[in-house]
Amino acid sequence: MKAILYKKYGPPCVVYLGYIDCPQPKSNELLVEVYASTVNRTDAGLRSAKYFISRFWTGLFKPNHQVLGSEFAGIVVKCGNDVLGFKVGDQVFGYNDITFGGHAAYLTISFKAAVTTVPSNISLHDAAAITEGAHYALNIIRAAKVKEGDNVLVYGATGAIGSAGVQILKYFGCKVTAVCNTKNVKLVKNLGFDAVIDYQQEDFTKIKRKFNFIFDAVGKSSFSICKPLLQKKGVYISTELGKNGQNIFLTLFHWLYKANKKVLFPISPDLTKEDIILLKELVEKNWFKPVIDSYYKLEDIEKAYTYVESEQKTGNVILKIVD
Repeated sequence: MKAILYKKYGPPCVVYLGYIDCPQPKSNELLVEVYASTVNRTDAGLRSAKYFISRFWTGLFKPNHQVLGSEFAGIVVKCGNDVLGFKVGDQVFGYNDITFGGHAAYLTISFKAAVTTVPSNISLHDAAAITEGAHYALNIIRAAKVKEGDNVLVYGATGAIGSAGVQILKYFGCKVTAVCNTKNVKLVKNLGFDAVIDYQQEDFTKIKRKFNFIFDAVGKSSFSICKPLLQKKGVYISTELGKNGQNIFLTLFHWLYKANKKVLFPISPDLTKEDIILLKELVEKNWFKPVIDSYYKLEDIEKAYTYVESEQKTGNVILKIVD
């Protein structure tokens, strides 16, 4: 079968289109013909090994798994004998950041894992983008312990994580202020933000409003510049480690600074069956819809990675495996 392979860490050029054997499902697994995946920050970060520590999970000297692709959507073509709740022909979507496999024509996954049927109000290709950004956003929002009516600022509101985060925050009843660039002001207003700050026209650190939670969805701010914007007991969370890993340090040693405003750096847990069903329900009830930037064909994978790593994308980049 066709698959995007990588046998060493490095820039986008290390990936290539090749052929490997089609996997066979175990008794508790589905065999899924993959119609679409995404090219996202998780895949790009593990491929590049930007953070060396990631190699302790993916392989110290070379990748343990040669096919990336944490998100997928496709059609069930075979079920193991012990599979419950699925049948051949089901359209499904899911997430796997342990063994991956989405950048290939077929993959196997346990029926108990983060996989479920596609909502009726979204295309099969776009369903591939439901999980990764929303998974990280949901975990961070839960860690912040937001409450209905909380004021939240989302910096980087138009990436896969940020655009999912604002929609989930609105579901939880928060009042959300977005920080984005000029070209995306209209988009974020349509996502339901209560206020929008165009950072190309206004310095968001100078605004007078105070927030219960500041969510940096792109890792380009810092606690020091955001701290004056936090209310007492306010929380700051970034999706990145920060300069010299400062967000980890500030999380572990919060007692060294004034703890009435604090940094959290939650470790993302595995996406559970319950969580993926929740995301499906949010899509079905129009609380959440993944933002799609562009579509790439399998043979254009290097271009897709290059674009994702340019940090210019809005929402999600879909990798079409079957048109």
